[in-house]
Amino acid sequence: MTKKGAVLLVCSNRKAYHDYFIEDTYEAGLELLGAEVKSIRQKELSLEGSFVRVENGTACVYNMHVKPYKFNSLTEPDPTRVRRLLLNKKELRKLAAKADRKGYSLVPVEVYFKDGWAKLKLAVAKGKHLFDKRESLKKRDLNREMEKNFKNNIRF
Repeated sequence: MTKKGAVLLVCSNRKAYHDYFIEDTYEAGLELLGAEVKSIRQKELSLEGSFVRVENGTACVYNMHVKPYKFNSLTEPDPTRVRRLLLNKKELRKLAAKADRKGYSLVPVEVYFKDGWAKLKLAVAKGKHLFDKRESLKKRDLNREMEKNFKNNIRF
């Protein structure tokens, strides 16, 4: 038996943190078919190249690849089909307004199970330029080097 509010991370989009400045995150439910849920529980999905679009009052995730469940005896859905996100109207209006600004987009960051329900964490993100990416890499390397030196200098 799992605890109330337990979160099981299935997949994360690490490339999104490299390519975008993450400004705000939202949690959305995923509208899935039964076989897709089983496949996601086995961690057979990819968020690479996926994006979210708000159209006609609904939010949908595109290019999220869910590998077909191998024990499915029914018809197999398209692995990259458009999947609807479950958000309330207030959140949809907010997301649509933020995504319409120039340079901003909605990017899926994580897929996880929360209390047995499949959830998608999506972010309002601003694209990085090449020089921003280089700067982020330099900061990360510098922090690693400082931590390494700090660990080596501490003696008990």
